[in-house]
Amino acid sequence: MSTLHIVDHPLIQHKLTLMRKTSTSTKDFRELLDEIGMLMAYEVTRDLPLRKIEVETPVSRAECSILAGKKLAVVPILRAGLGMVSGILRLIPSARVGHIGLYRDPETLKPVEYYCKLPEDIPQREVLVVDPMLATGGSASAALHFLKQRGCISIKLVCLIAAPEGVEVIQRDHPDVDLYIASLDERLNEHGYIVPGLGDAGDRIFGTL
Repeated sequence: MSTLHIVDHPLIQHKLTLMRKTSTSTKDFRELLDEIGMLMAYEVTRDLPLRKIEVETPVSRAECSILAGKKLAVVPILRAGLGMVSGILRLIPSARVGHIGLYRDPETLKPVEYYCKLPEDIPQREVLVVDPMLATGGSASAALHFLKQRGCISIKLVCLIAAPEGVEVIQRDHPDVDLYIASLDERLNEHGYIVPGLGDAGDRIFGTL
C-alpha cells in the first residue's frame, strides 16, 4: 500500500500556520507556499540514491558522493500546483517541469484532462506531482492515472494539506505512489473544502478571491 509521510518539521508547521490565517496577504501566502515547497522537497528526496566518485580538493583527493539513478521531474496540477514549483526548483535546479490541467465534467463529475505537457523522457524520470490541497482526491488520482498512461513508473505525490477522504482515494487507486503531506486535517465539509484547511489555495496564490 501507498505510504503516507507527514512532514512535521517545525519550520514547515510554523509557515503552514501563517498560511492558514485569513489575514495573510496574497504576497505572503505565495512566498510561504514557495518556502514550504522547498522544505518539503528536502524530505521527499531523502531516499535518492548516491554513488561514489573521486574528486580533487585543494588539499588532497577524496572519495565523495553524488546523486545517482533517475533524474527528476516536477509536475504541478494546474493551477494551484504552480505555487510549489519554484521552491522545489531552487533545491533541484536540474529538474524538468511538466504540467497537467484538469477540470471536472459538470454532468459526469469526472476529471477531464484539458492540458498536458511533459518532458519527452518523463518515463525515465522520478516524478514529483505537486498540488497544495488533497481534498476529495479525484483530480490527483486522475493526474496519476494520466502520468502512468504515458509510461511513468516512479511517482510521488506531494501536497501541503490533505483530508482523510483524499488520502483514502490515493491509497486505494494508487498503492504504488507514496504520499507526502505537511498536515492531515480533520475532514471535508459539505462543499468539498478541507476543514480547517486554508481556503482555496489557487485563489489565495493568485489573488482571485
